[in-house]
Amino acid sequence: MRKYRHELKYVINKNMAEILKQRLSLIMKVDDNGQNGYFIRSLYFDTPSSDAYYEKLDGVLYRKKYRIRLYNQDDKFIRLERKLKHNNLTSKDQTLISKELCQNIIHNTVYYMKTNDNLLKEFLVDMKLKVLRPSVIVDYDRLAFTYPVSDVRVTFDSHVASSKYNYDLFNYRDSTYKVIDDDLVILEVKYNEILPEIIADILCTVPTFRSAYSKFAECRSIK
Repeated sequence: MRKYRHELKYVINKNMAEILKQRLSLIMKVDDNGQNGYFIRSLYFDTPSSDAYYEKLDGVLYRKKYRIRLYNQDDKFIRLERKLKHNNLTSKDQTLISKELCQNIIHNTVYYMKTNDNLLKEFLVDMKLKVLRPSVIVDYDRLAFTYPVSDVRVTFDSHVASSKYNYDLFNYRDSTYKVIDDDLVILEVKYNEILPEIIADILCTVPTFRSAYSKFAECRSIK
C-alpha cells in the first residue's frame, strides 16, 4: 500500500529562517547530508505540451512528475525520482541510476533496456508513451532538519536558480537565472500522520504564510 506524507510550504524571509533554524536545532537533528547544507540540482521531465507544468498551475489534485537529482555535483550518486501529489499529500519513489544511463535518458537514446526496477521501467514506458523529455533544471541550496517521531523533515531552500535551455545535469558552466529574491527562503515541512506539537509550536513563533510555491513551476516559467 502506498504511503503518503503531509507537505506544507511557506515563503519566508532570511531573518525568519535563521530564527527558525536556531530554534529547531535545539530539538531536531541536522540532516546527515551536510551540517552546513548541500547543493541540489534536479532535471525535471515533461511532455511536449507541458502537462506537468500546467497541471501544477491549474492545481490538479492528483498529479505526478519525474526528475533526476544530483547532490553536491556528485555524479556517482544519481537518483531517478517520481513524486506523486494528491491534494496536500505527497509520495515519492526513487532509485539509483548510473551516469551513463542518465546521459542516455537526457539524449533520448535508451531504445531498449531490460530491468527489474519498477520505477525505472515505468519511467521508460512513460518516456515513450507520453514523449517525456527534459524540461528544466532547478538548482538550490538546502539545509534540512529531521525528527524521528512521525518522520518529520523540515527543509530551508535558498538561492533557487535555473538555466533556460541547458538540460545537461553535469554542465555547470552555463549561466543560471535567479527565480527568487536572495532575501527569501522556501520552508518545507514534511511528516507522516501528525506534526509533533513541539515542532508545531516552534513554527508558530515566526510569522509564516502558507504557499503553493513550486520550484519546478517557477523555474519553468522563465522559459
